Amino acid sequence: MHAVDTTETVDTTETVDTTETVDTTEALDTTETVDREGPSGGGPALGLVTIGQAPRADLRPDAEPLLPGVRLVEHGALDADRFDGDAEAATRRLLAPEHGEAPLVSRLRDGRSVLLGHGAIVPRITDAVARAERDGAAATLLLCTGRFPAVRARRPLLFAEPLVQQAVAAAVGTDPVGIVCPHPDQAEDVSRRWAELLPGRVDAAVADPYGPAERVLDDVAAAARGLAARGSSWLVLDCIGYTERMRTAALRAADRPVLLARAIAVRMAAEVVAASA
Repeated sequence: MHAVDTTETVDTTETVDTTETVDTTEALDTTETVDREGPSGGGPALGLVTIGQAPRADLRPDAEPLLPGVRLVEHGALDADRFDGDAEAATRRLLAPEHGEAPLVSRLRDGRSVLLGHGAIVPRITDAVARAERDGAAATLLLCTGRFPAVRARRPLLFAEPLVQQAVAAAVGTDPVGIVCPHPDQAEDVSRRWAELLPGRVDAAVADPYGPAERVLDDVAAAARGLAARGSSWLVLDCIGYTERMRTAALRAADRPVLLARAIAVRMAAEVVAASA
């Protein structure tokens, strides 16, 4: 599979039907820039753009150890969208996937999840990337392993999907691979996309990384155990929402090597930032 060509400009003027616009004028801009080298910002900066809302408090504990000396600039595609009170239902309708479309899943800043369609989210991603670049990002990582069209960017823009897929392909060879994804409506699409790339057998299972905290580790472990029982030699937690704790749960349950999408993507992004510093 080829990485997305980011030199192509996406026309965002017709993507979203603005007749159903959600009023975001009262939304607070809670985008947070993390600078571990002090207010002067002496280190190189990496933009982290989530398709949900920033900051991603669930990501930082896993990402920071992989990015020593790197200033993190977080922005979310949904930072200006309202998910409170009467506005929430209209916002979710506006962002929802089309009928039959495999949904994207991401996290809101309060920890809840949201289902998204590509048509509504791509213009918002473009805006979030521009904000990260204005804040000094030398490169930006899109925190989603879904497949996207080209997005306009002035500096290196890294899509997590090709980074993760190519790294996994290099590691697993012809071995059978089990993919864990967040939502049942994604399983068929995820299986197809990975089968296009990998020569070995591909299987898929579902575990929601944004589900109830008291259940999520058990759900991930159960998905991993099932994939191993069906013959998978490697497991891939194929969503940025899966954490190192979830990787550990999957590893203990399945006794198989477990590749974590967020760790692969962040490690590759760190190399690009170092090259651009």
